[in-house]
Amino acid sequence: MRTKTGRYSGYIRPFSYLIDLSIIIFFAVYIANFPVKNVVFLMALGISWFSIAAHLGFYEVYRYTKVITIMNCAFKQISLFALAVFTIAFFYAKETSFKVTILFLCISFTLILIIKFSIYYFLKEYRVLFGGNFRRVVLLGNTINVSPLQNFFTENQDYGYKLIQIFDLEQDKKMQINQMFSFVLSNQIDEMYCSITDLNQNQINDIIDFADNNLKTLKFIPDEKRLFQNYTLEYYDYIPVIKLRNISLDEKYNKIIKRFFDIIFSVIIIVCILSWLIPILGILIKLESKGPVFFKQKRNGLNNREFYCYKFRSMEINDLAHLNQVSKNDNRVTGIGKIIRKTSMDELPQFFNVLLGNMSVVGPRPHMVSHTQKYAIKIDKFMVRHFIKPGITGLAQISGFRGEVESDKDIVNRVKYDIFYLENWSILLDMKIIVTTIYNILRGDKKAY
Repeated sequence: MRTKTGRYSGYIRPFSYLIDLSIIIFFAVYIANFPVKNVVFLMALGISWFSIAAHLGFYEVYRYTKVITIMNCAFKQISLFALAVFTIAFFYAKETSFKVTILFLCISFTLILIIKFSIYYFLKEYRVLFGGNFRRVVLLGNTINVSPLQNFFTENQDYGYKLIQIFDLEQDKKMQINQMFSFVLSNQIDEMYCSITDLNQNQINDIIDFADNNLKTLKFIPDEKRLFQNYTLEYYDYIPVIKLRNISLDEKYNKIIKRFFDIIFSVIIIVCILSWLIPILGILIKLESKGPVFFKQKRNGLNNREFYCYKFRSMEINDLAHLNQVSKNDNRVTGIGKIIRKTSMDELPQFFNVLLGNMSVVGPRPHMVSHTQKYAIKIDKFMVRHFIKPGITGLAQISGFRGEVESDKDIVNRVKYDIFYLENWSILLDMKIIVTTIYNILRGDKKAY
């Protein structure tokens, strides 16, 4: 069921609309010197801002909304609004310079963002210090299935959820469900969280009917196997259709942003680093062992298509390079190879792959063809990773699952992080992963060998 609007949203959102519009108009007058006496111009500014905000959900911020989600939406908001402002200015304010328009956009949006985050963090502190703006909730399900959410509610008071009661379905299910219904009505409960694994279809239907008829918010806790599936509901006319997975990078706008970022970033690395690093490492690699400077290997990329992935050669020429991963203290690794692997310099030639379009800067790490074939059979949902381009680094890599796969647990967790990434991509998440990757390299990663 759709989440209800928070207790204060009825006051905060109209206040936010008014404040944001006032900021835009104020700086349009005193910074950009736009023709604000022109009513059509003012209407165009306001309609553009709120139309974009409605489309992106700029004001749809809930207590559980992540900061990176807010920032990602804000980035899209200012990008589209900037295009709208330049278009409007072209027709109504041709005398206004490009620099002044940019200044107007930067100052007004920075102030809007400061106010937005001030309200966001004020509410978090208000919930912790004064216990206000909270929602009373109950849990229904077996202990093992509801305990993670129970711990979350207990340990994260700033989200504003107060756990009132747990109904354990390890006992009489029918009795526990009926007790929950009575308890919810008599104790002003706002939300019910039910473990879908512990309920049959009839019980689920009864709980949904109760929530609908009594205006209560109902949310289901999925089972572990479905936890990383991001279902979305689409309508073909009036016919509801469930889409199994919502992949952010399927959207054209997101594809353009990511590709633009990949090209700019890879060109910077190639020009500023690889232009002088290739000759130096090339000489050192050649002096120590016979063979090419670069090592190329077939790997699986977007839609499982094979491509050649490039690296600086860090091993002696051997017949097992395309079959076995490098392990700790591997005698195939050369002296210079140990250094470039420890510092992850061996991966830098993959920026050529990024420039060619085979890879992205951030994404699921590509595997050897032989490993892809093995894990596709052995590991559930392994192939989902290939819905997007592979990356030089990824969310799984900064979360402790880079390098050698020592057990099935490593690859299972890698798949989970990769699926989360492709369903929740944002340019800010990419930047966070890149910064964390650089930090880990400088700090030294124990799995870099």
